[in-house]
Amino acid sequence: MSTSPSPPDSGSYAIAGREEAAAARLQLLAAARYKLAIYLPALSPDMLGSPLELAELRRIATSGRGAEIRLILGNPNAALRMGHRLIDLAQRLSTAIQIRMPSDEETSEATASSAWLLNDTDGYLFLPDAERLEGRAALRDGPGQAPLLLQFERIWERAAPATQLQPLGL
Repeated sequence: MSTSPSPPDSGSYAIAGREEAAAARLQLLAAARYKLAIYLPALSPDMLGSPLELAELRRIATSGRGAEIRLILGNPNAALRMGHRLIDLAQRLSTAIQIRMPSDEETSEATASSAWLLNDTDGYLFLPDAERLEGRAALRDGPGQAPLLLQFERIWERAAPATQLQPLGL
């Protein structure tokens, strides 16, 4: 049983460790309505791969006409070789889940190691170093989310589609 206090409804709070990061991801996914923006340098087996997280991702992807999950993934080939369950979901729901790779000029040292998840209710999870799983999260913090969303949009516009992840139409 976790002894950490529940996160506040507004404002950011600190995240430290695998369990807190997983709990924050699940809360942000559950709070999302139609849209997600996710930036990951690499997709580890436990990142967005639990049955609860995948169920929330499926719910968002099938939530209606405006459903959109955009994922910028630093190494899509590794996720494909690993057989990550998110890749399978993205291939089955390819109209709602889009995966791109950052361009070389967009992969600065600062963004190459960071990870973030943004939802459409002003929630976010930001990890300056994705390997360490320490950062901050908020369920509702528009001013805190805004710079992350702007940076995501800038990287997304220059990112290339991860064509190696598209299902074969045989």
